[in-house]
Amino acid sequence: MSIDTRVRVGSVELGHPVMTASGTAGYGTELASYLELGALGAVVTKSLAAFAWEGNPAPRLHPTPQGMLNSVGLQGPGVASWLERQVPLLEAAGATVVCSIWGRSVDDYAASAELLADAPAAVVAVEVNLSCPNLSGHGRAGMFAHDASLAAEAIAATAGCRRPRWAKLSPNTDRLVDVAAAVAEAGADAVTLVNTVLGMVVDRRTLRPALGSGANGGGLSGRAIHPVAVRAVHDVHRALPDLAIVGVGGVSSGWDAVELMLVGASAVQVGTATFADPAACARVATEIETWAAGRGIHRLADIAGIADAGGVA
Repeated sequence: MSIDTRVRVGSVELGHPVMTASGTAGYGTELASYLELGALGAVVTKSLAAFAWEGNPAPRLHPTPQGMLNSVGLQGPGVASWLERQVPLLEAAGATVVCSIWGRSVDDYAASAELLADAPAAVVAVEVNLSCPNLSGHGRAGMFAHDASLAAEAIAATAGCRRPRWAKLSPNTDRLVDVAAAVAEAGADAVTLVNTVLGMVVDRRTLRPALGSGANGGGLSGRAIHPVAVRAVHDVHRALPDLAIVGVGGVSSGWDAVELMLVGASAVQVGTATFADPAACARVATEIETWAAGRGIHRLADIAGIADAGGVA
């Protein structure tokens, strides 16, 4: 059975619903030896600022029973360096690209976006990372996604990128629907749900916080947060059915991805699973298609929202 894998995220058409998740696949072609980048819906970069940033002190990663805690702190070379060094490699690989950006202030977001105004056509969208919990000690970053007006202000400021914007939001707030509505009103073409869940672990030897960020803790990702992501996608889709959603959080199998789509996501991102299996995106993509064929579904786009529509027999 032939499956039409094309999906739309707002105004952007992708060849497949599966993408990499920001922060888990580098800035360029790091995964190219494990899978065909051009076969993915998109390669989503690690978040970049208008400036180079060193990130947080080590240690930055810590395993958990069903995932990982990170406090990398958005280390990166900056948008200009990425455009010069990495984008040509991504273009040569045939990749569709979504550039993730972040900032410590509204002006930072605007500056990052403006640097992307003349990016090549392969950069089809900009994911505006409004939820950076491991930067809570640096200015207002980490608070944008918890405040509807601040989030809207940041999204409005990124219009200079001259391409569709996806607002990446945090699950660490009881105002998620309000924030999603605000960013949509401010110009976001879609929302990406969700970023990491705030957490902390203590080192058995030192009896102190295990990450270099100390009492600030870090962001929990992986299978443990998947039900949180499913609930977030469901709630936002039910409240704002016309807003496109990219689902992310604990996707390590085709069913995990399908589950996010069933409750309203048009596309999904695979993140932490990539650390254990660099080809996870390709495997998840194949598993979605196999599931759809087994249910007699010819278009992957038709999966989105089935659960809210009453399911299928």
